[in-house]
Amino acid sequence: MADTMPAIRYARSGDVNVAYQVVGDGPVDIVFVEGFVTNRHVLWEEPSYRRFVERLGSFARVILFDKRGMGLSDRVQAGTLEERMDDVRAVMDAVGSERAALIGESEGGPMSMLFAASFPQRTVALLLCGAEVKEDITEDWPWGESTREEFEESMAELPGRWSSVPSSLKIFVAGWGDDPRVLEWFARLKMQSASPAAAETFMRMAHEIDVRDVAPAIRVPTLILHAVGDQVCHVENARYLARTIPGARYVELPGADHVMYADLADTALAEIREFLTGVREGPEPERLLATVLFTDLVGSTERAGELGDKRWRELLERHHVAVRRELMRFSGREIDTAGDGFLAAFDGPARAIRCARAVVSAVDDLGLEVRAGVHTGECEVLGDKLAGLAVHVGARVAAQAGRGEVLVSSTVRDLIAGSGIELEDRGLHQLKGLDEERRLYAAV
Repeated sequence: MADTMPAIRYARSGDVNVAYQVVGDGPVDIVFVEGFVTNRHVLWEEPSYRRFVERLGSFARVILFDKRGMGLSDRVQAGTLEERMDDVRAVMDAVGSERAALIGESEGGPMSMLFAASFPQRTVALLLCGAEVKEDITEDWPWGESTREEFEESMAELPGRWSSVPSSLKIFVAGWGDDPRVLEWFARLKMQSASPAAAETFMRMAHEIDVRDVAPAIRVPTLILHAVGDQVCHVENARYLARTIPGARYVELPGADHVMYADLADTALAEIREFLTGVREGPEPERLLATVLFTDLVGSTERAGELGDKRWRELLERHHVAVRRELMRFSGREIDTAGDGFLAAFDGPARAIRCARAVVSAVDDLGLEVRAGVHTGECEVLGDKLAGLAVHVGARVAAQAGRGEVLVSSTVRDLIAGSGIELEDRGLHQLKGLDEERRLYAAV
C-alpha cells in the first residue's frame, strides 16, 4: 500500500465538522478511536504509525478521525462522551458504515466502551489497546494516572510545557527514548492538535471519567491488549476489564509500550486480525524487494563552520522539513536520518528518482547542495528499518554522486523502462566494500 496520505474529508455532527480519513477497503470496518492528541496530517508523518494503519487496512476498512476540538476538526469544546459518540456515528454514516469494530486506545478506550454498550447494533467488536478505566487515583482505585492534587499541579504547569520538545518519549514507547526526530514530531503533534487551553479542557474531562459501571454492560465480542509494563496506563486497568467484560479475551503483551504501533505492532496486529477475521497474520516478511534512496548534504562541515552552530542547526532543520515534504509527495517512507543524510524506501525506482530530483531542487532553494543515490534490491526487514546488501549498495552509489547529482545503479536502469526518465552512463565504478565494479547512471 502506498504511503500517500489518505484524503481528509469532513462529517457533520450537529454543528461540528469532524475530520476523517479512510484507509483500506477490507470486508470489516474499523473505527480507530485514538488516545489524547490527534492531527491527521502530523500523525501520518510518523512511519511506525503510518505502517500500523496501512497493515490494518490490508484486511479492513480503517476509519480515522480527529476528535472535536482537536487537530483538523472544528476547534470547539472537547465535548462530553455522549457528543463524542455522536461524532463516531456521524463519521460512520458519512462513509456508509452500518456496523464497525471499535479500537479504543488509551483515553479513547472509555468512549469506545460506552459506545459498544450503548449501540451494540452498530458495534461488530470492541478492541481495547492500553485502555483506561479511571485516571483519578482514589482509595478504591489505586491504578489511575494521578491523584487529584498531582493532576492540578500538572495543569498549572501545562501552558509552560505545551510548546516545548519533551526530553524523552520512553513512557509511550520504550524504544523511542530521546530520538531527536521523534521528539520533534511529538512536540509538533501536540502543538497542531490543540492549544494549551483546549488540551486542559480535554484532560480535565478525561480525568473525571470512570467506566467501571459500564464494563459489565458490554455484550459485544471484546479483545483486550495491554503491555504488562505500560507506564501510562497501569496493567491492572486491563486485568479489571478482562474480569468484568463478559466473555472478553485478554492478551497481556510483553514490554512497557503504551501505544501498539511501534515495537508491539507485529503482535498486536496478529491478535487483531485473528480476532476480527479468524485468520492470524504472521510477522512481516523478513526480506523484501525495495528501492532505497540515500541523500547527503555536500560541504556541510564547511557550511556549518561559516554559519555557526545555532544558524546551522536552523538551516539543517529547514533541510529536514524540505526532504520530508518531498518524501511525502512521492510516497517515500523515511527509514533513517543520520546527521544531514536521509535513507528512504520506495515501492518503485521511478518514484525514488523523481523524489531525489525534487529534493535536489528543494534544498537548492535553501542554498544547500545535496547528492543522492538510488538502488533496488532485496532488503532485510528489521522492524521499521531496512538492512542488508541492497542498503549498503545504495549508500555507496550515493557516495559516488557529485553536487546536485542523482546516481542510480544498473538494476534501477533496468526497472524504469517506459518511465520517461533519461539517464546518462557514468561508467564503471568500484564501490567500497564490494568485489565487482558496478555501472552507474545519472538521472538528468
